[in-house]
Amino acid sequence: MKAMILAAGKGERMRPLTLHTPKPLIRAAGVPLIEYHIHALRAAGFLELVINHAWLGQQIEAYLGTGERLGVRIGYSPEGEPLETGGGIQRALPLLGNDPFLIVNGDVWTDYDFSRLRRPLPGMAHLVLVDNPAHHPEGDFHLQGDTVSDTGKPRLTYSGLAVLHPRLFEGCQAGSFKLAPLLRQAMTNGQVTGERHAGRWVDVGTLERLAEVERLVQERA
Repeated sequence: MKAMILAAGKGERMRPLTLHTPKPLIRAAGVPLIEYHIHALRAAGFLELVINHAWLGQQIEAYLGTGERLGVRIGYSPEGEPLETGGGIQRALPLLGNDPFLIVNGDVWTDYDFSRLRRPLPGMAHLVLVDNPAHHPEGDFHLQGDTVSDTGKPRLTYSGLAVLHPRLFEGCQAGSFKLAPLLRQAMTNGQVTGERHAGRWVDVGTLERLAEVERLVQERA
């Protein structure tokens, strides 16, 4: 199974750090955020990675190269302008192939064990959900057993980590579009499963949350 790290965001809320550095290369405890994902993915057996990028993306390619230094193989999907999550994934589909693939947002930090996702995908998507953080108290989706729906309570927050089937994007036109409407449509057809991750997870969208990641990393050291 291949994995894709979504790294095309501009990180405007992280300024001034992101004025001259792409958000995935911002360091937490001395290590770029994206490198935490790569180490975890490699440990879980994901050796073929795809990374999309836009804002200052050449810095990402220059730093990671082919991935050999980190024990993986990396292909890149550059975007002139960010294509949103859905459009970015669709653009990268030729690199991802015809089988289900893992995606993870480049701007989250988590202790989730990626090897849990190396299993057959019963539907169109499998989402990892987390308890609602203070900055997103309403959550996104409802989890009943292992089925995810857009209705019902309580609601959990989508972690930015999932396994998707390429067929989820059938009929989509090239360009910028969001992933959430595709997921919601698949939910109406009972084609989205999920799980709750009770461990550590941080959406590194502000300088304060970056400091939180640094604290968590130092606790684990």
